[in-house]
Amino acid sequence: MSEVREVLRGWLDGAGLRTVAERAGVDRKTARRYVQAAQEAGLDRAAGWDALDDGLVGQVVVAVRPVRPNGHGRAWEALLAHEEQIRAWVAGDGKDAKPLSIVKIEELLARQGTVVPYRTLHRFATERCGYRAKESTVRVNDGEPGAELQVDFGQMGYLTDQDGRRRKVHALIFTAVYSRHMFVWLTHAQTLAAVIAGCEAAWAFFGGVFKVIVPDNLKPVVTDADAVNPRLSQGWLDYAQHAGFVTDPARVRRPKDKPRVERTVQYVRGNFWAGESFTDLADAQVAASRWCAQRAGMRIHGTIQARPIEVFLQAEAPVLLPAPDAYDVPIFARVKVHRDFHVEVAKSLYSLPEQYLGQHLDVRADSELVKLYQRGALVKTHPRQRPGGRSTDPADLPEHQASYALRDLARLIGTCAGHGANIGIYAERILDDPLPWTRMRAVYRLLGLVRRYGPDPVEQACDRALQLDVISVTKIASMLERATEHTTPTLPTATAATTTRFARQPTEFMSRTTRTANSWTTPASRGTALAIHGTTVATEPVNAATNGTTALSLIPGSAREAIAREDAPTPRNPQKESTR
Repeated sequence: MSEVREVLRGWLDGAGLRTVAERAGVDRKTARRYVQAAQEAGLDRAAGWDALDDGLVGQVVVAVRPVRPNGHGRAWEALLAHEEQIRAWVAGDGKDAKPLSIVKIEELLARQGTVVPYRTLHRFATERCGYRAKESTVRVNDGEPGAELQVDFGQMGYLTDQDGRRRKVHALIFTAVYSRHMFVWLTHAQTLAAVIAGCEAAWAFFGGVFKVIVPDNLKPVVTDADAVNPRLSQGWLDYAQHAGFVTDPARVRRPKDKPRVERTVQYVRGNFWAGESFTDLADAQVAASRWCAQRAGMRIHGTIQARPIEVFLQAEAPVLLPAPDAYDVPIFARVKVHRDFHVEVAKSLYSLPEQYLGQHLDVRADSELVKLYQRGALVKTHPRQRPGGRSTDPADLPEHQASYALRDLARLIGTCAGHGANIGIYAERILDDPLPWTRMRAVYRLLGLVRRYGPDPVEQACDRALQLDVISVTKIASMLERATEHTTPTLPTATAATTTRFARQPTEFMSRTTRTANSWTTPASRGTALAIHGTTVATEPVNAATNGTTALSLIPGSAREAIAREDAPTPRNPQKESTR
């Protein structure tokens, strides 16, 4: 009625329909209908404002908006006959099993002869056919101070590192339910290590731990989402036990389970990240911590109508759980014990006893220790090794293979010495080599002889071989095979020299008697070469020292020169030769 009265008053003042419509805030065609209905009711433009009584205004309203018994017009009544069909189109029960849009439904109805306004059809589909139905909601109480902390991941944007790589940045946002105080942790990955690092930074920021954490269904946290009994990852459970909080994950696609942090993601993205420029992730994290404390924490929150940081310091900070010690993020895995008595954990090898070969074990590996479990029972502990390293307990390997696998020379010698002192000494002599592990097979062969013949015969054989300084396992095996380990070997004796095929006869070394410069010398045998000046030459044989040999005497160099001159042939005379 006020709208009709305002339009008619402006018209009575002489204003045009465009001006009247703008003043009343209605469409020009609506203003024209009001004026036409008033004129049909007997209103003259020359009349004053007194003519606009309630009776006239009521007649105009009835004429423009006829009475609708059920609140709807003829178009709505026409749609009631097609309600079931429209509901099926909206729900997607057709052959394509996809919901249809209102525009498409309007077209299909027009083909059937039902032409209705789009707005009427939209209202009809929304109110009666379930089109984009909105569920009602209720506000959940905030609970006790320090009791609940809601956590969610949100993508912020991209950041270019100093090395030129453009990487995506995620924000792990922590929001206290009671005070709305928040903390933002930036990361490049959504892994368990990143989530735990964010939690550790959050405890330092808040000064304590909240009793209940409400995260989203993050894969590192929730392995099997369920509305009633969600299954948490082993790594997250281990950290929750370390920090002392309880985890209550939100349901899948139920953002209302953590509404306090859902709206905060958009606030962080638009108020903190947008329009900023950071050199690297560390610079951005410093700015985020400062923004949480000074900007987000000091704003007047629209719901609690107070500053979040002030409410937090007053009501929540005193009741938080104490912050835990630094957490050593472990590796959890399930591994198989291979035939080499080892399992592989983070590219390192760790040994296990023989009874676990082929079985699967659970592993927890931190920076110090690697623990292996079978059905919850601890079966082995090793010190953590670097990638490519190996930790082998000799007790895990078979006794006859441990020394060879570990190249433990002392253990191998000790095993041999356990069968006999001489066997141990003999093994030590075998391994006395610049590359002793290349001689280990010989020692294992010696142990094989012990198993075959027994320790006593091998002990005696090693004793005899050590006396003769013969270091050869093949000789030991030959002695044991011939049973000569108790027999003292006879050494070979010298025999008289005999003439062999290539031996020279003693007479070939005899020389004739010649004149010499000194009477006590004899010339060298004929056919022998003169010695070099300053040396001595051999002379004719003297008394034999042994059978078949001759004794040689030495002459001075001057006598040797005289003998050489006397034995030299007479030079030919060329003249006499020519006359002949």
